[in-house]
Amino acid sequence: MAKTTKSEKSERQKVIDDIRRKQRSAESRQGAIIVGVCIAAALVIVGLAAYNPIRTWLEQQKYDDEALADIGGPASVCGEITTKDATGNQDHRDGEQITYPESPPAFGPHWPSPEPLEDRFYTADSRPELEVLIHNLEHGFTILWYDETAAEDAETLGELKAISDRLNDSDTNNRLSFKAVPWTSEDGEPFPDGQHIAFTHWSADEETGSSTGVWQYCSEPSGEALEQFMKDYPYYDAPEPIGGYAGM
Repeated sequence: MAKTTKSEKSERQKVIDDIRRKQRSAESRQGAIIVGVCIAAALVIVGLAAYNPIRTWLEQQKYDDEALADIGGPASVCGEITTKDATGNQDHRDGEQITYPESPPAFGPHWPSPEPLEDRFYTADSRPELEVLIHNLEHGFTILWYDETAAEDAETLGELKAISDRLNDSDTNNRLSFKAVPWTSEDGEPFPDGQHIAFTHWSADEETGSSTGVWQYCSEPSGEALEQFMKDYPYYDAPEPIGGYAGM
């Protein structure tokens, strides 16, 4: 067998070194592509996370100078008002988790202290317990509930925030007792098909001493419908009206 010359060894080593350089270059390019893809994915995730809050804010600003009745859809997006005999007046259950049969509830047993008036709009993270909100209803509040479909829609949230802001700006005497709060799958059954918003009020007849739960469901927010609902069922039409101020 012929011996391998130094020249042949050198050529072979060059080939090997060239292959290694190409492999390192390919690995470097592949690594750069992977890093680039990861950065792009991260930017998309961050962008999507920021997109909805920005859209919500922009939608809210559209109604900055609008009257309540001009925010959201027309009153026709809401159905007929329904009522039901109410129970639970002064039925305080301190700390007890209560199951309400209606979605959402308009009356029932509740915790001893209502939520203060100051906050008008709530998210799933900031909302008080149902049992607290029912006490607010007993004291004359109108509650607008929005379901998880509405909570995921930036346009809807912008309208709800605009409605809440308008009621807050207009309330100079604690008579616009109102809160917009989420209704989640953990709270109970979903709203009727196609309905994503619900108004509730706990009405009372001072002469007879009887009380009634009141509901109106809507496919989307309607400041016009809400304004009429709150005129028909004002804060003083309640078992224990206190003008919306909590702590009593």
